[in-house]
Amino acid sequence: MRLLYTFRSLAVWGGIERVLVDKMNYFANMCGYDVYMLTTDQGGHIVPYHLEDHVHLEDLGIQFYKQYRYSGFRRLWDRWQRTRLFEKRLSEQIHEIHPDVIVCTTADPVCSIAKVKGEIPLVVESHSICSRTLDGKNIRQRLVAKLLLSGLKHAAYVVALTENDALEWRKFHPHVEVVPNMVHLNDGQLSSLENKRVIWVGRLDYQKRPIEMIKIWQKVYPIFQDWHLDIYGEGEQLQEVENIVNSLNMNIHIHQPTNRIFDAYRESSVLASTSLFEPFGLVIPEAMSCGLPVVTYNSPFGPSSILSDGNDGFLIQNNDQQAFADRLCQLMSDGTLRSQMGRAASITSRRFEAKQIMPQWKTLFEQTSFSQEVIERVFLQKA
Repeated sequence: MRLLYTFRSLAVWGGIERVLVDKMNYFANMCGYDVYMLTTDQGGHIVPYHLEDHVHLEDLGIQFYKQYRYSGFRRLWDRWQRTRLFEKRLSEQIHEIHPDVIVCTTADPVCSIAKVKGEIPLVVESHSICSRTLDGKNIRQRLVAKLLLSGLKHAAYVVALTENDALEWRKFHPHVEVVPNMVHLNDGQLSSLENKRVIWVGRLDYQKRPIEMIKIWQKVYPIFQDWHLDIYGEGEQLQEVENIVNSLNMNIHIHQPTNRIFDAYRESSVLASTSLFEPFGLVIPEAMSCGLPVVTYNSPFGPSSILSDGNDGFLIQNNDQQAFADRLCQLMSDGTLRSQMGRAASITSRRFEAKQIMPQWKTLFEQTSFSQEVIERVFLQKA
């Protein structure tokens, strides 16, 4: 089996990047597949996660990000030119690689891939949620949504991360499968849950809402002044977050992303997650695998597909800061409850380990390739 993935770049410490690298490594090592990744904006950036030598990575040098030097119609014209270049170079690579299946991992290039892929089956992974992907608020977003729907007509499957999101995608495509993310889980000891530390992990941006976490901590800290909040991440809100933290003096510590995040989980006692929306939420099962109970907003659609409220964590109604703070305080004050939920969390997390998830992908790819072979055989017989 020969797989061809497409993505913008593997250049940052991100959830999608981590998942893609883990999956490609798995297919190359465990299944013996030939795995290729074509990026558009990698440039000279180093892949932050370990990528096996026999996973072939090549950048097409499109540099889509440069369109944002312009505005209005000039930006649209620049994007159109780069899209044509992408289609040309992608077509050349497809003819050279001749993959059995092409996997697209973001919405933007689906239409272009559909245009040049020929008869090779296309699988589209949704790493966002359908409603946000198709809800265009400006010209560019509406154009992307229109092109995506046009390209989806030529896709063999759409793969969603949760059943609730799949229900939305099925309004636009007849073949939607649900395959949760494979999660890189803790393979060491569990947290003792004795350290007075709450951990928050994610991009510092509008989706993950680190400032929301700080507002919640302002309700918690006066009661638990011997506890600490550790924020791990980087992003567009870093300076704003640093300014707020420095002005509060409330035992809040900001850390850069690290490839030793499991050490940080094991030194913590509770994970907090404040995302506005969360297609899956990798940090939740990661932390759970270290024995951490979780307090999270019940944002669409990931958290509720991972944990069970009151069993291995708490699901909080979106934007209810006081309820979030109350549940954090409950866990921080009750070591027995932390231990009980932490043990349940470590068990729950195993649902997302490679041996549970990757056979689902293997089956999907093989049936996709087989279906295409049958179509081609029938076509040749008729010819």
